[in-house]
Amino acid sequence: MASSFAGTPASIDLSAAGLSPRRLVAANLSAPALVEEALQRGEGELTDAGALVARTFARTGRSPKDRFIVREPKSFAQINWGSVNQPIEPAQFEHIRQRIVAHLQDRDLFVCDGQVCADAAYRVRVRAIAEKAWHALFARCLYLRPTPLDLITFRPDWQVLAAPELKLDPVCDGTRSDAFIGIDFARQLVLVAGTHYAGELKKSVFSILNYLLPQRGVFPMHCAANVDAADDVALFFGLSGTGKTTLSADPQRRLIGDDEHGWSDSGVFNVEGGCYAKTIRLSREGEPQIWNAIRFGSVLENVVVDPLTRNPDFDDGSITENTRAAYPIELIPNCELSGCGGHPKNIFFLTCDAFGVLPPLAKLTPAQAMYHFLSGYTAKVAGTEAGVTEPEATFSTCFAAPFLPLHPTRYAEMLRQKLVRHRCPVWLVNTGWTGGPYGKGKRMSLTHTRALLRAALTGTLENVAYDTDPVFGLQVPHECSGVSAEVLTPRRTWADTAAYDAQAHKLAALFREKFASFADKAGEAVRNAGPRV
Repeated sequence: MASSFAGTPASIDLSAAGLSPRRLVAANLSAPALVEEALQRGEGELTDAGALVARTFARTGRSPKDRFIVREPKSFAQINWGSVNQPIEPAQFEHIRQRIVAHLQDRDLFVCDGQVCADAAYRVRVRAIAEKAWHALFARCLYLRPTPLDLITFRPDWQVLAAPELKLDPVCDGTRSDAFIGIDFARQLVLVAGTHYAGELKKSVFSILNYLLPQRGVFPMHCAANVDAADDVALFFGLSGTGKTTLSADPQRRLIGDDEHGWSDSGVFNVEGGCYAKTIRLSREGEPQIWNAIRFGSVLENVVVDPLTRNPDFDDGSITENTRAAYPIELIPNCELSGCGGHPKNIFFLTCDAFGVLPPLAKLTPAQAMYHFLSGYTAKVAGTEAGVTEPEATFSTCFAAPFLPLHPTRYAEMLRQKLVRHRCPVWLVNTGWTGGPYGKGKRMSLTHTRALLRAALTGTLENVAYDTDPVFGLQVPHECSGVSAEVLTPRRTWADTAAYDAQAHKLAALFREKFASFADKAGEAVRNAGPRV
């Protein structure tokens, strides 16, 4: 017997996705209607501020080992095949698609029609079809929301089928586990099964754009962006957990976007229409804009809520350290609603250094910028991926390796051309540990990081002396208002300087080992821009 919907279902044809549902389909419901549906179906609960809290159960982060790309003629020669872009044959993908379609046929479905790329010249229309109301609400938060007039003639360029309740069988379905994320560039189709983690709906679309945009001369970037009153744009590159969302949400600057952008000949544009912030240890005092955005219409993942007061406990990581909030960008009071800005005046590479040896901020030469972009050093933060329970050192080229279908040097060359043309300074920022490695030191002070960023953005650091880091060759400011000289020089924060030296040399060796795979493609200046020992 068909169930009823809290909202008014819209008539919609899903035959292009191979679906002829036998139950009700709710297309493009409002946020309140989707919240009502989620609550009615037991998919979540409300916080005291009205945010919907959902659980993702066993998988509290992305499942990169379960992500595959169809091996087909249209894209085969361009894909950088390997452990990140694992191939799957068309016949096997089709088998899994049929399994997902058969599963969804007998479910109530929620459709969210959205768009990506704020610059209309590069816009892509995306239709998400989900069996969970809260997944449709998540997509509504993260995708750009079409106007009612746009929806009348909406025809998707890409479709995403989300079947989290379908557990696949590795023996029968040929998958690695009971979960599967697959991308077919020929059919313009994404399949997600066996995982409730909503981030897969977001990152799969970003992977698509990392394939499509370079073909149109646009540099796709895993970065946040904001702009000041003088329209000076800043970019913040970094993997999950390095501080993109936190640092770009600056009350003194307008937020363009917190995670994914394109850089065209006209300037920078946001890919998304919302933000996806980590909330572990979130505080009203430290991150007021994000705190205030988590209200009705937003989604929380895996956040523990007091059963009596309904207050979320952002300090509780008992479910996962990768607790998340998804919300429309307009819930940030001073966001840039156009989603667009000019060419950047400053670029920041954010790294979460688990070794605790990199300075909180350093200025990079153009060659060093290319070296660190290709290296992409950071730490995988607990919960960001399945199986990661504590920070571990990793090198994710272009600060985006899990999402890059093309060879990393394609993206690096696009960055090089942009830096040459626009003469934009690049800074390396450590938001990780100081005074010792993970487990012994402490996380870098958010107050100190913000003071350093503000000094770089306002040009204050143009008039100070710099010291050269003896191991990494980085230019470290000798002083900065609000930050002690001891903090600026990480060796001075360690009680045991010999232990610091050993850790620094260990990290330097890891840098050299990682960069060896790019040495033959990088110029001499870039090869020599790494650690000095």
